[in-house]
Amino acid sequence: MTYCITNGCPNPKNDNAAQFCQSCGSKLWIRDRYRVLGALGRGGFGATFLARDQLLPGCPPCVIKQLRPTTDVPNLLDMARDLFQREAKILGKIGNHPQLPRLLDYFEMDKEFYLVQEYVSGSTLQKEVKRFGPFTEVSVKQFLNEILPVIQYIHSHQIIHRDIKPANLIRREQDQQLVMIDFGAVKDKVNQPTVDPTDQTTLTAYAIGTPGYAPPEQMAMRPVYASDLYAIGVTCIYLLTGVSPKDLPYNAQTGELRWQERVSVSSHFSQVLVKMLDISVHNRYQMAEEIMRDLDIEPHLDSLAQSLSFATAGQATIGQQNTQSAERTSGKTSGRISPSARMAAAIRARKERRVNSGANYKGVERRRNRKHTAQSLKDAYAKGQRDFSDHILTQLDLHKQTFAEARFAKANLREANLTGADLSQTHLGQANLTRASLKNAKLAGAHLVYANLEGADLRGANLNRANLGSAKLDGANLCGADLTGATLSEAQLDTALTNWATIHVNGRRSLL
Repeated sequence: MTYCITNGCPNPKNDNAAQFCQSCGSKLWIRDRYRVLGALGRGGFGATFLARDQLLPGCPPCVIKQLRPTTDVPNLLDMARDLFQREAKILGKIGNHPQLPRLLDYFEMDKEFYLVQEYVSGSTLQKEVKRFGPFTEVSVKQFLNEILPVIQYIHSHQIIHRDIKPANLIRREQDQQLVMIDFGAVKDKVNQPTVDPTDQTTLTAYAIGTPGYAPPEQMAMRPVYASDLYAIGVTCIYLLTGVSPKDLPYNAQTGELRWQERVSVSSHFSQVLVKMLDISVHNRYQMAEEIMRDLDIEPHLDSLAQSLSFATAGQATIGQQNTQSAERTSGKTSGRISPSARMAAAIRARKERRVNSGANYKGVERRRNRKHTAQSLKDAYAKGQRDFSDHILTQLDLHKQTFAEARFAKANLREANLTGADLSQTHLGQANLTRASLKNAKLAGAHLVYANLEGADLRGANLNRANLGSAKLDGANLCGADLTGATLSEAQLDTALTNWATIHVNGRRSLL
């Protein structure tokens, strides 16, 4: 089908080969290049369409945004045009990031503006929650680990997104990565600015945002970087509850959401959420790095507590020596160190050791943990670690363990025992799983692109919607496996062992 985008066309649907609309006579291909397939959404200032670029090999899909105001008020027209041009500028500036849509084209035609960008195939987080239910605490932490670096990247370019919410976060079908979309143009409701132009934050001139997700300073036309972090915090609450913020109770005196009544999370994570959702912008996290740092330290809280207990018992740690030295210098001789002082001393000591060694802390941790025992891997996952990329996990006994939504990209799992393990939504791209036991394993939605599964035992495994593109399946045993909706070729399947009980991609068993 070819779709007519002329405003007011009574019947916009046309045949694929049509060059002109059969109803209104308008030319169908935009710029003699883009063939529109259908409408994705409409707003007060324009519309969004799914199209194909007919001039590129394979005619790849793309998204076209058309500025089409429904008002004749000059100020509002100028504002809509400004927002549209701004989005093009922003996408052109930051679109090289793999988790942001690329700007492909931008032009004006017949006094209308068009913006063409990369089409992201996948499901929004809003749809995920509606389909599968609320996320667990572990899944929400994984969400933050994925999206906060994107926020950090955007803010580093002096850009404030202003409309972060589950509907603007898509899990890309190709690689299961989160992609952030919609950078502020063509909104349904845009208020005319009344503030002094000299009192505007970076790249922000209008009060834009979704009620419930936008904090007070943003709706007052004074958004800052911390405004995006508030929206991320509200998104976390939605993922944990499945309830829209407009349906959550709030404190009538402060305006703060009373989300604690609906959410059960660990004490440390609760503190992180409280700080993200503080109504006062001064008390809120100011930068994404601060949240990542607090989340990064959580897996080490137990070891820190042990260090502090040793310090209390009288062991002369580096932290104690620094604290005692400071007390002697300042004339303090009380002898008793408060828990907060001990924590501060321990953290200072850790920092000093990192500086003195000249090594980056995360790099050291990553190198140290590249090789795991079965128990250390289980413990790391239980404490919130999700990225085990490039780790050496050969021959580990991990049967019936849960590693859902973890990342094992390029990990070496050769001959590992994963019988009955829960690996749902797990990233195993390019992982070495040769001769691994995955019998009855849960691999629904798993990403196994370019994984090596030669000789692996996948009998009875649930591979619903798993992506096995270019995976090596030579000699893999898929007898009784469920491949409904999975991505793989017949050529790949021919190299594996199947039987009458194997459920194929179409949801049917073979008739032998």
